[in-house]
Amino acid sequence: MSRVNVRKVGGGEPVGDSTDAETLWGDVPANLAADAPVGLALIDAELRWTYLNDAFLAATGLDRARILGRPIAATPFAPDADTVARILKEATCDADDEGVPGSLATADWHMRYRPLRRDGQVVGVIAAVLTPVPAQHAELERARHRLALQLAATERIGTTLDIDVTCDELARFTVPGMSDLTIVDVIPDEIVERGAGAYSAPPRMRRAAFACTPEIRRHFGGGNPFPLTAAATRPAAESAVARCLREGVPAAADPTCPAEDPAHHQLGIAAILAVPLIARGQLIGAMTLARGGTPTTHHGFTDEDIVLARDLADRAAVSIENARQYADSQRITLALQRALLVEPGPPHSNLEVAARYLPLGSRSLVGGDWYEIIRLPFGRTLLVMADVMGHGMEAAVDMSNYRTIIRELGSMDLPPHGILQHLDRVIAEDESARPATCLLAIADPNRARWALASAGHLPPALFAADAPTRLIPTPIGPPLGTGVGGYQQIIVDLLPDQVLLLYTDGLVERRGEDIDVSLARLAALALTPTGELEHLVDTVLDTLANATPDDDIAVLAARVHRH
Repeated sequence: MSRVNVRKVGGGEPVGDSTDAETLWGDVPANLAADAPVGLALIDAELRWTYLNDAFLAATGLDRARILGRPIAATPFAPDADTVARILKEATCDADDEGVPGSLATADWHMRYRPLRRDGQVVGVIAAVLTPVPAQHAELERARHRLALQLAATERIGTTLDIDVTCDELARFTVPGMSDLTIVDVIPDEIVERGAGAYSAPPRMRRAAFACTPEIRRHFGGGNPFPLTAAATRPAAESAVARCLREGVPAAADPTCPAEDPAHHQLGIAAILAVPLIARGQLIGAMTLARGGTPTTHHGFTDEDIVLARDLADRAAVSIENARQYADSQRITLALQRALLVEPGPPHSNLEVAARYLPLGSRSLVGGDWYEIIRLPFGRTLLVMADVMGHGMEAAVDMSNYRTIIRELGSMDLPPHGILQHLDRVIAEDESARPATCLLAIADPNRARWALASAGHLPPALFAADAPTRLIPTPIGPPLGTGVGGYQQIIVDLLPDQVLLLYTDGLVERRGEDIDVSLARLAALALTPTGELEHLVDTVLDTLANATPDDDIAVLAARVHRH
């Protein structure tokens, strides 16, 4: 151990009493303070700068010649003199304390202090400036950039449960920030289910999205040289896409490589990076990023670029896989629903009917809305309009069960309110069954009457010649499945050239609108009941159905057959 000469350790000519500084430091290994990786300074009991190493000066930007030996209060961006004085007086910080932050701080560094003891007495304060080194700064910036990219990707990718929309969002997100041209290819479902890794050759894929900068597009000339969206593709065996699929990691390539699509080179692409799309361990596709330029001017993909691309691909792949699984479940649901559906039976020849079913939006999935036509003895026909709560396969299963039960009850020749009473009891006994509203109408042309009963359903409408549309005030009982019962029927005249319209709430209801307003819109319709019945149903739908409906729509119209 040797005493340290402050003139040597400080890296410059000190101002002030060097003997005091040496006394304060005591015995330390030579050049320990000077070579320390953090900025260190010494403040004596008079609150003067006694020593500053080079790292301290580099971090703070202070000038040794201008401050050494001077009071700290006279220093630009001065440390907190009160804090330093308190440490000198109270010696509250011991060797294991975290120290006390001072006022000498910027966004990237700050001061910490510890008391310096000699022979049990506090003789000064050691000041350390904590600041990231340049490499740490760069790493922090990269981490911030990755985080910002991930947050933006969360908001902009996977906004729908549609595979192609999600892929298009991914491609557009990367251009121009990460690439000049981006292609997203997905593996078809049947290959994903078998596992693309089981094939020696690259799997067949489908072009799901394509995006590029205007500069790249100007090179297209007569058209896009790449396969169009929805086209089938198969990468060459040693292309970057094939390698990334085979190895499960990003793969870079030179566009002049024979295995790559020559269109890349024709468009002035200078660097290619293919990144696998992997979600929950399942390989579902690949994203190809390409950057333009020349071999001497282009900016290739760095290690940091590859990390960012992989992070983005992993995040996007989960959204794509969610969309793929949703589409699978929708296809399965539709197939099961179609298997459950049975075409309504024909009415008696004395009754004419026309019906429509419109699923919500474009999903083409049967929900809980349905109608049925059942022939009864003595020329009577039972018309059913019902709405099971919810959509999807569960609602379709319950719908099928309820239709079966109603057909069985119809064979018992019960009045409409009696059918509802039995059906309510059966549904209530099944805890998993969904509630439903239902309207029954028994047409009896021989006695010229309708018998109507309702379980929580909207009233039917009656169109008559030279008369306003009438909403028949059918007694409304509780929805099916409550077990309460108490249904009643009403008898209405069945006259020639009258049309009875049964419907579900999707026809008239509007979000945020009172149901009385919705029904008034139906009652305001002025339709001629003597024309083609199919045309009348189309007119009702064209007039009342919302352009963007909130629910499925079922409509059933009936009148005495005109001989």
